[in-house]
Amino acid sequence: MSGRSHEEGLKDLTLLGNQGTQYSFDYAPEVLESVDSLHSNRDYFVKFNCPEFTSLCPITQQPDFATMYISYIPDKKIVESKSLKLYLFSFRNHGDFHEDCVNIIMDDLIKLLDPRYIEVWGKFTPRGGISIDPWCNYGKPGTKYEEMADYRLMNHDLYPEKIDNR
Repeated sequence: MSGRSHEEGLKDLTLLGNQGTQYSFDYAPEVLESVDSLHSNRDYFVKFNCPEFTSLCPITQQPDFATMYISYIPDKKIVESKSLKLYLFSFRNHGDFHEDCVNIIMDDLIKLLDPRYIEVWGKFTPRGGISIDPWCNYGKPGTKYEEMADYRLMNHDLYPEKIDNR
């Protein structure tokens, strides 16, 4: 099997390979781009590990740092990774609680991709002696992925990690 060609939906990408990339310092879901999945005939996970996520506390405006984990089972579309990087960067000056950030990210990716399943887990570094690790997920309604989402939610983090590495 050969690689993709521009005729396979790549010609619409505006960020990948663009040397004049602009970084938005304001929340910018419009930078997200997708391409067709060439493997929509099977289930597979895509996982992004994003160790440099930054947002702002909505009250104090102090920075909050996290590793954001985004895992999803695509349907017809996959997210283009450079656009995801720029999107996550746009949270740098965005003031929201940790729980809101993970849910906003998940909602924006659902809107872009209409995935079969998705989960977003933010592992924020401690401030004031407390770390917060919000997790959210979604499964396409009326499918086995909805059942999967319920199961994963009910069994999420049954064996929490020992927090000594942050």
